[in-house]
Amino acid sequence: MNRKDFFKKSMYAAFGASALPAFGSYAEAFAGMAAPMGSSPYDLVAVKGGEPDVMFDKAMEALGGIKQFVKKGAKVVVKPNIGWDVSPERGANTNPKLVAQIIKHCYAAGAKQVTVFDHTCDDWKGAYANSGVERAAKDAGARVAPGNTESYYQKVTVPNTSKLPNAKIHELILESDVFINVPVLKNHSSTKLTVSMKNLMGIVWDRGEWHRNDLHQCIADFAAYKKPTLNIVDAYTVMRNNGPRGVSAEDIVTMKSLLVSTDMVAIDAAATKLFGWEPADIRHIRIAAEQKLGRMDLAQLNIKRISV
Repeated sequence: MNRKDFFKKSMYAAFGASALPAFGSYAEAFAGMAAPMGSSPYDLVAVKGGEPDVMFDKAMEALGGIKQFVKKGAKVVVKPNIGWDVSPERGANTNPKLVAQIIKHCYAAGAKQVTVFDHTCDDWKGAYANSGVERAAKDAGARVAPGNTESYYQKVTVPNTSKLPNAKIHELILESDVFINVPVLKNHSSTKLTVSMKNLMGIVWDRGEWHRNDLHQCIADFAAYKKPTLNIVDAYTVMRNNGPRGVSAEDIVTMKSLLVSTDMVAIDAAATKLFGWEPADIRHIRIAAEQKLGRMDLAQLNIKRISV
C-alpha cells in the first residue's frame, strides 16, 4: 500500500466515507471569505504553496511588515513548539526554517534581542537539537533559552477564570516587549487539535494541572490572560493522526500552508477549517469565542488569501 492509499484508507476509517472532511482545502475552508482588493489591515492572512520562509515573507508583506509588531529596541520572545525529540519531517514541532525567518525579520525591524524557548515534553536538550529549531534559531542570531527548571517561572494570577486561578509563567514572557506564538498545526489526543491557544501551555510550568482540571476550559482561561502580539501557524508539514508526538511518517501530510493573525480564536478557527473540521467542534475554541476572546466566525473576518 503506498502512502497516498494509506492516508485515504485511514481517513475513511476515522470519519466514514460520507463524512470525509475537506482536509487542506483552501477553497472550502475559506470559501466566501476573501478580503476585498486593496483592503487593509487584514484580520488574518492565509498563504499556501511555498516554502515556510517564503510564505512568511508574503504574509508579512500583506500585513505591512513585521515592523507593525516589532519596534526598534524591542525584546522579542519567539515561542515555537519544540516539545518533541523528533526530526523536522515528523511534523511534531514547528518548522525550523520558519522560526529562522521570523527571527531574521525581527532583527531587520530593529529588535534588540530575540529569544526562543519552549517548555518541552521530551528531554529539552534532545528536543531542541533534533527538532532543528535550536540550530536554526542560533544561526539566525537568536538566543535559545531552556524552559526545564521551575525557577525560571513566576506565579501570576489569572483573572476572571473558572478553572485556572493562577499559573507559573516563564520569566522571558513576562519580561518581553513582543511575544510571537508559532505553533505547528497537528492532531492532539486530548484536545483533537493543537494550535495557537494550546501552544501557550509551553510557557507555563505545571501543564499537568490543566489536564487534571478541565483542559479545554484552562486553555481558554489562560488565553484571556496572555494574548501574544502575533500568532503564526505552521501548517507546512501537518500531523494528521497520532498527535501530539506521532508514530511514523505515515501520520504526516505536506500541506505547505501558513496562517498569521493577532487573534488566537480566529487563527485557531481557520486552522481547524483547514484541517477539515468545524471550529465549534473544538471545545476550547468554542469557549474562547463565547468568552469574546476573539472571533470564531470566519465569515465576519477580513481574510487575505495568497498562493505562492
